[in-house]
Amino acid sequence: MAAFISRTQIFINNEWYESASGKTFATYNPATGKKICDVEEGDKVDVDKAVEAARTAFQRGSPWRKLDSSGRGRLLYKWADLIERDRNILATLETMDTGKPFLQSFAIDLEGCIRTLRYYAGWADKIHGKSIPVDFVLFTRHEPIGVCGQITPWNFPLLMFIWKVAPALCCGNTVVIKPAEQTPLTALYMGALIKEVGFPPGVVNIVPGYGPTTGAAIACHKDIDKVAFTGSTEVGKSIKEAASKSNLKRVTLELGGKNPCIVFADSDLALAVEYAYQGAFFNQGQCCTAAARVFVEESVYEEFVRRSVEHAKRRIVGNPFDPKTEQGPQIDQDQFDKILKLIQSGKKEGARLECGGCAIGDLGYYIQPTVFTDVTDDMSIAKEEIFGPVQVIMKFKSMEEVIKRANNSEFGLTAGVFTKNIDTALTVASALQSGTVCLAFHVVPYHCFETPQSVLQHYTLKRNDCVLVIERSSQFADSNVPQTVVK
Repeated sequence: MAAFISRTQIFINNEWYESASGKTFATYNPATGKKICDVEEGDKVDVDKAVEAARTAFQRGSPWRKLDSSGRGRLLYKWADLIERDRNILATLETMDTGKPFLQSFAIDLEGCIRTLRYYAGWADKIHGKSIPVDFVLFTRHEPIGVCGQITPWNFPLLMFIWKVAPALCCGNTVVIKPAEQTPLTALYMGALIKEVGFPPGVVNIVPGYGPTTGAAIACHKDIDKVAFTGSTEVGKSIKEAASKSNLKRVTLELGGKNPCIVFADSDLALAVEYAYQGAFFNQGQCCTAAARVFVEESVYEEFVRRSVEHAKRRIVGNPFDPKTEQGPQIDQDQFDKILKLIQSGKKEGARLECGGCAIGDLGYYIQPTVFTDVTDDMSIAKEEIFGPVQVIMKFKSMEEVIKRANNSEFGLTAGVFTKNIDTALTVASALQSGTVCLAFHVVPYHCFETPQSVLQHYTLKRNDCVLVIERSSQFADSNVPQTVVK
């Protein structure tokens, strides 16, 4: 085990514990398939202990509740500083655990963590209520929700940890968080930093474990006031059901995506090819906001395909610690097998395989950058979320046609529109059933976290990033003081 993997235990009340069951689970390096280390496996007993600690930390009169809003901001600023100090270690851990290229971990994921913490640190003392102009005293105030249960995914382990925890703490909540079992190491490292920063005991509690045990215990816990989850649609449905059957806790879900990227003939083709390429292959294609369906207008279709295939063939796949590497392995055997199965379905259903389509080598979970053309809307690769390095390119003839086809999905997360005609851009953007529509770029990997990212279809329920998360991490309360009291 590497020397800087300092913590593999459960973090509760600013202390480290072995699991109540005595069980552990292994985390593996997807680049080699070899075990990195064993991690304590939390379950319901450990979640109960963590929730009790979080509830105690949230009680009135506790050190956390006595801390004013500017004090919460100072702690978040300090946390960002410590992440910046340990940036190289954290990027190394993230690359070992996920297989993503080290330069991405360092320059994108860690940068996003630092910026997010500083953003919410700045918000902490700016969350105000309002006075209502009536003939008596009436005002509203923002209050923290309470204990927030949070379950994070494996594709951006540390970034998602920060995206969920930072706004919750900014608003004065306490947290019980379960990192994905495939990628727990950077989350557990956060426990050491949280203690070093000086957060009071119980404010943040980290319980590694499996979804059906640890995650389920969080979703159905009657003393958790809100649960946030990022992951698969199937699991998201079960979490929402568990939340409703327990104490009707608030739920925030960010689930799947099959995002359209629409390229009109008058667009800057070189720009569109580049953004569609990055949108499809960034993070090994393991992004809910990936450019999963690329629609290209008929007159420029052949040229777009030619350039896209050239890009994919030049993509460097290999050791994620090699600075030349652009694409690492997929996260694990299950995801590896799922992607290859969908690639095979594309071939069988009649799509044209332009390049890639195979595994690479015998060590690790590497897949060739893959491009399909001649894809129809009824094919599996056009409907299902692949979550891998596969670009699906389709042809369209008219604006009306492409809007209808782009909206023909159970998902509604993001979309990209490429055209030099602002009227076309705005018309299409307003017609697309997507929470975020990017004009002349695609959101991956260029998302600006200061803006809201909401969704409009039933399989994704989310508003991540910015002031809207402040609203979802707090609640309004109103105070009505009769005139007889204030006279």
